[in-house]
Amino acid sequence: MLPISEKTIRSSFVNASRKEVTDLTLPADLDSLDWEALDFLGWRDPKTPRRSYAVVPTLEGDLVGVLFRQAEASPRSRAQCSWCQDVTLPNDVVFSAAKRSGKAGRNGNTVGTLVCQDFECSRNVRRPVPPAYEGFDVEAARLRRIEDLQLRAASFVTEL
Repeated sequence: MLPISEKTIRSSFVNASRKEVTDLTLPADLDSLDWEALDFLGWRDPKTPRRSYAVVPTLEGDLVGVLFRQAEASPRSRAQCSWCQDVTLPNDVVFSAAKRSGKAGRNGNTVGTLVCQDFECSRNVRRPVPPAYEGFDVEAARLRRIEDLQLRAASFVTEL
């Protein structure tokens, strides 16, 4: 992912009001992020723990910002993240809902997904996978996992 500015982040949101975009708290370490190791930018709002955000590149190269609201249920360590689909998650997974954009969102329609609680997906798919058999190409499997994460995250934002 290429580095993005605060202005670009704020202008990318498709399912948030102007006030919500103005009030959102950006990650404190935005300038020091390892952008090459990110497939999307995701973070939790420190002021409102059940609110989180993700800025996802689409397949066409556009950026789509999403405001999520975490379900009231407790995080699940046994659930599988819909984005990274890592079966050995070192973190919790939560159900998060995103209001649809436009009229559908104003009518209360949402889309939900199970996602890593602190958006660790990019880190998870870059971990080496154990070889499945002799001669298994671990690097090709890792690259495939990265590509699959990018496709799943981009597919989710098209549903908004």
